[in-house]
Amino acid sequence: MDYREFAKYKEDKSMTIKHMAFAVKSVSNGLKEYQGLLNVSKEIQPVIWEKAKTKVGVFFIGGVEFQLCESLEPDGKFNKWVDQYGEGLQHICFEVENIKKTLNHSEKNGAEISICQACNVFGSHPHPEGFVAFIADEASGIEIEFMQVYTSEELKKYNIKGV
Repeated sequence: MDYREFAKYKEDKSMTIKHMAFAVKSVSNGLKEYQGLLNVSKEIQPVIWEKAKTKVGVFFIGGVEFQLCESLEPDGKFNKWVDQYGEGLQHICFEVENIKKTLNHSEKNGAEISICQACNVFGSHPHPEGFVAFIADEASGIEIEFMQVYTSEELKKYNIKGV
């Protein structure tokens, strides 16, 4: 069996990459790099996520959402990351079918739930796009977020604005 086929053996298809967040010193400079190197649209403009106190540049490559994240406060989450590790991948958000089941599995295997710094909430909670939760443990130095994207009914029910 080819190693690629072996790697797909019994793959958990209930989880996909929702987005990857990169801590940067400057979203504007980061966007210029991606626009030059990887042909990201020059029309992409940074936006401010007030609640998270973050400036973000969002674009897609190969169907995967990329977020370039710059803290708006000196002691913000992404500035702390850049100070400790340098610019680069800060967290991966995995879209899951059932966030409670995923969190239970992670906790049974030693993971600790951490706080959502934007919402100041531990564990699964409503967020603009779906229910989110973070685990304190890093996988190879990368933070992990889980998101159960809202159904159309839940989107109407929760209708949360602003990140």
